[in-house]
Amino acid sequence: MPKINLDIDELSHEKAALSDFLASPGAFNDPNYGAKNRRFNELEQIIDKATLRQTLENNLGEAKELASGSDELAELAKSEVAETEKQLNDLEEELFMILAPKDPNDEKNVIIEIRAGAGGDEASLFASELYRMYLRYCEAHNLKTELLSTSDNDTGGYKEVIFKVTGDSPYAQLKFESGVHRVQRVPATESQGRIHTSTVTVAVLPEAEEADIAIDPKDLRIDIFRASGHGGQSVNTTDSAVRITHLPSGMVVTNQDEKSQTKNKEKAMSVLRSRLLQQKVEEEQSKLAAERRSLIGSGDRSEKIRTYNFPQDRITDHRIGYSRSSMPKMMDGNFDDIVLELQKAERSLQAHEAEQSQGA
Repeated sequence: MPKINLDIDELSHEKAALSDFLASPGAFNDPNYGAKNRRFNELEQIIDKATLRQTLENNLGEAKELASGSDELAELAKSEVAETEKQLNDLEEELFMILAPKDPNDEKNVIIEIRAGAGGDEASLFASELYRMYLRYCEAHNLKTELLSTSDNDTGGYKEVIFKVTGDSPYAQLKFESGVHRVQRVPATESQGRIHTSTVTVAVLPEAEEADIAIDPKDLRIDIFRASGHGGQSVNTTDSAVRITHLPSGMVVTNQDEKSQTKNKEKAMSVLRSRLLQQKVEEEQSKLAAERRSLIGSGDRSEKIRTYNFPQDRITDHRIGYSRSSMPKMMDGNFDDIVLELQKAERSLQAHEAEQSQGA
């Protein structure tokens, strides 16, 4: 990988200016506080790695000079040359990972939609387990979650659950979860021990602000109706449920979880904006190279991205051919390794595209 040129003095000046800002009394109230704090942390990583690179380059020069001899010390130096060159190559890759162009939506909050697919009650139960898995992941990464809408069934599973995730760059961490999640296991209701295959679809939508997506009120049809639920419990007795239809796209969003019509409308509009932004993202992704499209997803919810094989205790992500065991840990939200492998694959593809564009 070619060397990335960096001016450590210039980066250090920027870091010092950000440090002064972050230490100031009113920093936390600044609307750009989060972005500046992330940039400060990024600069720390870049400067540390660039400084280490300088040290390794000096060590490499000395080792090469010693390796030119013919004594026992020269043999040791040759070994050090090979090791230092590998360290430098690894360091260059790490620097590229930090400096590679970011997805413009990476820092956005997300809305996650989980829907039971093929498999009936078993799919609904797995949808509820995936929901729990994401909640645990978010807890472990200091991400906050807010339930927006649910549609459950009589077995305790979800036909659909929609929730919001906020915090430090949730989209960057969770965007690769979009697609079809396939589960293979023996359902609790299966008396003969046969393995069933069920599917659940997950859509991870970057949360859209009003500035991201302009919606003309004339393009909306808003219907108000009485909420319904199981067993007559927690059912609204007023017309507070909201259904919003976006006429140009035909998208329909319903929300009835709140007793307030206003809150239901706010949640429904939030989901609608995010779905429209996702549509825009999908259009942009369709222009990407096929390799990145298969990794990030084209937005087609029929794409099978991962299989959870319970009898064999194996989770496989089909996009990168990565497999691991320990299903209980996975379902308890411990899948950082998969997220890191997917992020690494995305950056590698970005590097490949950048090299191709430079060579063109």
